[in-house]
Amino acid sequence: MNPRRALAAALTVLLAATVTGCGADKPTSATKDTKQLEIVSWWTSGSEAAALTTLLDAFRQANPGVEPVNGAIAGGAGSEAIVELAKRLRAGDPPDVWQTFAGKSVQGYADRGSVRDVSSVFDDRLRSALHPVILRSLQRSGKPYGVPTGAHRSNVLWFNLALLNRAGVTPPAGGYTLPAFLEDLKKVKAAGVAPLCLGGKDPFTTVELFENVLLSSIGADGWADMTADRLDWRGTAVRSALRSFGELLTYADPQASGLTWDAATKKLAAGECAYESMNDSSYGELVAAGAQEGKDFGTAAFPGTGGSFLAVVDVFVAATRAKNAKNALAFLAGIDQPATQVAFSKAKGSVPVVRDADVSSLPPYQREASRSLWASPVLLSVAHGEAMSPAFQEGFYDAVSTYVRTRDPKAFADDLRDAVANDRIPPR
Repeated sequence: MNPRRALAAALTVLLAATVTGCGADKPTSATKDTKQLEIVSWWTSGSEAAALTTLLDAFRQANPGVEPVNGAIAGGAGSEAIVELAKRLRAGDPPDVWQTFAGKSVQGYADRGSVRDVSSVFDDRLRSALHPVILRSLQRSGKPYGVPTGAHRSNVLWFNLALLNRAGVTPPAGGYTLPAFLEDLKKVKAAGVAPLCLGGKDPFTTVELFENVLLSSIGADGWADMTADRLDWRGTAVRSALRSFGELLTYADPQASGLTWDAATKKLAAGECAYESMNDSSYGELVAAGAQEGKDFGTAAFPGTGGSFLAVVDVFVAATRAKNAKNALAFLAGIDQPATQVAFSKAKGSVPVVRDADVSSLPPYQREASRSLWASPVLLSVAHGEAMSPAFQEGFYDAVSTYVRTRDPKAFADDLRDAVANDRIPPR
């Protein structure tokens, strides 16, 4: 299968597996004491595994005698984990707790009755401390259905300082534009360096790149139009984004198709490619690879997007039919604690999503990302299934894949037209 279509296929499986049981399950008891807890995520890279360990350690400390089982499944943005989860939901054998994303992803599980209302975890402190946009993204009919671990900023550009210096390129700063970025990529290529790192083996990386270019073209107001189904996919702004996206792809690492996202980030750290457009999971992986901020690598908002925080928010949910429901809720209840949020973010590269977390111990990039989270418009990602339905997300992946293959803006728009049409069809 074309790797750029793998995640779309996973989403199709998930929809088919879960929609038939919508609302049919009664929650299992959350009072029964057990000594078990199964947690499924897709965090298997070095920085991801370290971040997950902070959550597991916090749970063990608060719940002595209960040993959580780490059921992590490798695959960027959950492409493999989603398929395995769908199979288990279909079989009526869900894990107690699993990872998903905010917005339409968690709300979709709630709509289908797969996850339980976690209002019991949301005390007054959490409701007031959570970022309001993120709080709304967790709710269905006013009730919360998941707890976030932190927010990644997706509209970020990373660069290797030594390579830019070798090519005579000034590191990006405020006001950096897409035309300037393309000119700098040309200079880097002329210096004999692979200009743009890309982990093309993970489909989401190419879609994230387009998503950032699209945001640069349409802005926050255009993003609101898109999520409200008012964006003209054949219009000038989208065509401009597609042209820039196509130009950027000509500078991608020739080895991109064989690289996962974390392998591409390691190449940036090692000085084997100059730039990377990637959510700030890259920060955790760069640090884990031994690279130092300000010495080995630098960072800036993706060109033209500095006024927005395009958020990728990881969320844990508890199964409606969890075998160990009491422990599942206890695990979720610990995630929002300020100290846990900070410890998690230090490893993961994300930032806390609660106001009462003290971010002063985080490194400079993350402190700046935290400031942006609270000071900028927070937008939800299409690439990660937050802003739009799974049906539209699948179409978005298809459209980007079509454009990568054809460079045809009409074919791209046709795929999005079909995705919008499918988004309007209620599940049976």
